[in-house]
Amino acid sequence: MTSKPNWFTELSDSGTIFGLELTDAGKIHEEQTPFQTLEIYDTTTFGKLMTLDGCTMVTTRDNFVYHEMMAHPVLFSHPAPKRVCIIGGGDCGTLREVLKHPEVESAIQIDIDERVTRVSEMFFPELCESNNDPRATLAFEDGIAWINHAEPGSLDILIVDSTDPVGPGAVLYSEEFFRGCWNALGENGLLVQQSESPLVHAEKIIKPMHDTMRKAGFSDIRLHQFQQVCYPTGWWSCTVAAKSGQVNFARAAAAEQLVFPTRYYNAEIHKGSAALPQFLKELLD
Repeated sequence: MTSKPNWFTELSDSGTIFGLELTDAGKIHEEQTPFQTLEIYDTTTFGKLMTLDGCTMVTTRDNFVYHEMMAHPVLFSHPAPKRVCIIGGGDCGTLREVLKHPEVESAIQIDIDERVTRVSEMFFPELCESNNDPRATLAFEDGIAWINHAEPGSLDILIVDSTDPVGPGAVLYSEEFFRGCWNALGENGLLVQQSESPLVHAEKIIKPMHDTMRKAGFSDIRLHQFQQVCYPTGWWSCTVAAKSGQVNFARAAAAEQLVFPTRYYNAEIHKGSAALPQFLKELLD
């Protein structure tokens, strides 16, 4: 096979490489924000691609899988999700999915880097179509500090749409941070956090993360898995944790009769994504 020079490639610490062929336009935007290098590419098959410090964040073609799975399983697991907070999520796709739920009365998105949101508005406007929803608040500040100062019991759902647990992002997987999340959640409160690839990160990230959540006070923890082509191995996950009681499919009837459009999520996907292969069951049970 003849190699082509006009490709974006990302070599990950999992020993894998992901690549997308670029159009003749190639890289169409680059800037150094106060926090990271942000780049936008034009690809031949996946539409626009955003990277941060060289790592794939979002593509036009497959972002709906990640955003729907970060939002809908946890919201349909809460009996009355009215108050939602998103830590990270600067591309605003998860916020868009959260605000599809008519039960949600308020959703605050807290991302330290405003440029991610403003560039998303330019190159991924479809992800930002709910930014002006009257229920939405965009805050550009340190999400960890915000959680530490949040009013106890003030949230129903907390979504941590974070980067990988390395460098500055590592604190988002710490016991101290999870204790802050536990404290900010009210009765029936649920936390969801992206939890990397079950294939290569189960022992180094997922199992320690679940153990740390339990140490922080969470009573029940469930892993949901899904396909995400643009992330390392193409097999990704999110973890839902309950402040008290169990993580249940509390609003299964509503999920079976969706009042808004989805492209990936449905009630069957919700249930199926929580069914774990044997090696994960043995590791996490």
